[in-house]
Order: sequence, then C-alpha cells, then structure tokens
Amino acid sequence: MRSLRKRNDISGLKPSRSQGGRERVGTRTTYYEKMKSAARTVRQEHGLTSPKVTLTDMRRIYRHYQIKVDYWKGRLKTVRGQYTDGPDGPVVMVSHSLPTEQRIFTLAHELKHHLFDRTGNPREVDDQCSEIGAEVFAVELIFPDADYREHMAKLGIELGGCSAEGIVRLKRTSVTTLSYTSLAKRATFLEYAPEGSLDGVKWKLLEESMYGEPVYKRIQRYRKARFGSS
Repeated sequence: MRSLRKRNDISGLKPSRSQGGRERVGTRTTYYEKMKSAARTVRQEHGLTSPKVTLTDMRRIYRHYQIKVDYWKGRLKTVRGQYTDGPDGPVVMVSHSLPTEQRIFTLAHELKHHLFDRTGNPREVDDQCSEIGAEVFAVELIFPDADYREHMAKLGIELGGCSAEGIVRLKRTSVTTLSYTSLAKRATFLEYAPEGSLDGVKWKLLEESMYGEPVYKRIQRYRKARFGSS
C-alpha cells in the first residue's frame, strides 16, 4: 500500500544508490523516461491535446480507472495527496484547501502511483525514485516536453535565454494549468534558464506588472467596497 506521499523537486535530482554505493544513473534515467512515455500514452488515450489539463479531465481519467477521489477537509500537514489501494478499491485523498492547479498536479501525481505502484506490482526502483517518477509523470501529463519546447520556440526563447518574464509569457500564451513554479523548474531542467536564475520570483506580482490586475481581483475589490466583504 502506498500512502502519505511527499512532493519532490524534479530539479537538482539526487542520485539513487545501490547497496554498494554506486549511482544507478542509467536505471533512474530509464525509469523517468518510462514515466514520461506512460504519461504521453494517458494523454493520447484520453484525448488531452493541450497543456491546459482541467479538473474535469482528471475526473474523467479517474472514472476510467475506477479511482475514487476524496477531498479531505482536514490538514494533511506535509503532503498534498495520498493514494491507498485497499479492499474497497483505489482511493486518492486530496487536500480540499489546495488551489485548482495544485489539485490537478496532485491528481496526476497520484495517478502514477495507481498505474505503477499498486500492491502486487513489481518494485522497479526505490521510494525516492518512485516519488520523483510521479513528479516527472505529472509534469509530462500536463505539459509534455515536446509541447513545452514548441511553445518556447514560438515565443523565440532559446536555450539559456529564458527570463522570469518569459515564463509568464509562456503561461499566458499556452494557457497551461501547470504552475509557475513547475514551469520555472522545467525551464531550468531543460536548460532554457541558468540554474538559480528563476528562484524566488513572485510570479503573480510579476504577471500583474506585465498584464495588469486580473478581473477577479477587481470584482473582489468592488464587492468589498460596496458590500463590506470579499
């Protein structure tokens, strides 16, 4: 049974080691590429054709695999989601307080555990690789590498030339539901941005400085001024 899964960072991966201490780089690389391929297969089988993957899309995929989703209103502390394969069938528990984009990512992450880490499945890698593999799967399910590179090319962004403003433009033009944080990590991982150059960016503030205040904020301010509440 797999449960209480912590989120991992796909940038700056730490090597997995065998009992003798040697780095199993080939095994890790092969495994992560397998996860990417599996994510692309899921996209194809379920008609996902853009980097805008919605909660409706994820619910449809979960129904196909007969996975129950339980939106947990309590606090999950260090985790955002939990996959359990019990006698009543597979269940994914997701924190009810998560923003939409994080819910989508968490559902994608836990889908990997259902497809590859269920009780009885052969163990391919250690827990650390399995968790990183779930992150890799989720990112590829939402915004595949090939599509990411294509959108970067359309924006005229070359390797080593991506700024924070470029990430904002990428998100706006692609309408992706992958978060700013994940987009920035992907830019670093694919060598569009130098290591550390996108750390600590206040993405929403930068977006507003480039494109103006979003409509929903203006509506909230209007309601507060008129009715005294948000």
